Amino acid sequence: MNDGVKDFFKETFNLDLSDGPIEMWLTAIAVALFGFLLLKLIVRLAGRRLERMAKGTSTPIDDGVVAVINKTQWWLLLILSLYAGSLFTELPVRVSLILNKALVIALLLQIGIWAGTALHFALEIYRQRQMKRDPAGVTALNAIGLFAKGLLWLALLLLALDNLGYNVTALIAGLGVGGVAVALAVQNILGDLFASLSILIDKPFVVGDFLIVDDYMGSVEHVGLKTTRVRSLSGEQLIFSNSDLLKSRLRNYGRMYERRVAFNIGVTYDTTREQLKRIPGIMRKAIEGQEKTRFDRSHFFKYGDYALIFETVYYVLGPDYNLYMDIQQAVNLEINEAFEREGIEFAYPTQTLLLQRTTSA
Repeated sequence: MNDGVKDFFKETFNLDLSDGPIEMWLTAIAVALFGFLLLKLIVRLAGRRLERMAKGTSTPIDDGVVAVINKTQWWLLLILSLYAGSLFTELPVRVSLILNKALVIALLLQIGIWAGTALHFALEIYRQRQMKRDPAGVTALNAIGLFAKGLLWLALLLLALDNLGYNVTALIAGLGVGGVAVALAVQNILGDLFASLSILIDKPFVVGDFLIVDDYMGSVEHVGLKTTRVRSLSGEQLIFSNSDLLKSRLRNYGRMYERRVAFNIGVTYDTTREQLKRIPGIMRKAIEGQEKTRFDRSHFFKYGDYALIFETVYYVLGPDYNLYMDIQQAVNLEINEAFEREGIEFAYPTQTLLLQRTTSA
């Protein structure tokens, strides 16, 4: 071996290549080289074999395993091979320490890549399913994935620094204090972010639901990381912050399976008793003649100022507002026709003036 190379290794790593028999160094080099090629071959063959098997199954788990295996890095295999070769020779303490630390750091980096790939694959599968049910939840799902990956790499960084001999206790304490300061500075943004995650997980509403929030109403168009956008009936877009939206009392008509309808009808005081008795039956017939309705009750409710009031209650078997209006219109027309046939008059505000003539003495 060239004397200059020997001097370089001796000055840099305190490694004297002339120590020990040359066969020991040749063996170590051969083991490292053969081990690297063997590991590369195993990873490649395992990835191809599992990929062929995954194509014949419907579960996504084996696809995730293939994706993780394919992310195995060549430099990890190289360091593993060098470490295996070092077992066949005696290295100085400094070189052994450097190799051990390099192996640990390489393993931590590879674990981070494997875990990140598995997390990305799992989130992608869930994202595809979520797109069919709640497309707005995908935005918050991306935030969850980013947050989880950040925590993963932060933990691996702390482990790597600890392995290199740094005191991570003080660093963690500093991160804690800095995190509190940052959280106080962006507490409104974080509040909306966590509210977005709450909407994603708890699902008080989804895109397409019709909401009434205080005096505002409309259909949900988009649920983002900070705001939720609602399209009002008059056409403009209403924008609510997620935290304020969850603090409000929401009326979600998108979760309504049937609609309760109660309405009053007044008839004149000239209506006979027999006609009054037939009115509840007229109401029942008018409602039960419509599809997607369930009659509840109809009663002579009270004596009004200028009318005899009947209260009728029924259910529309569906949440659609247009369906309700079509049914109510048909019911009103049926009642009008039946009242004309029975000679029953609708009441309207009237006043009767009584005039009395007095004679003078």
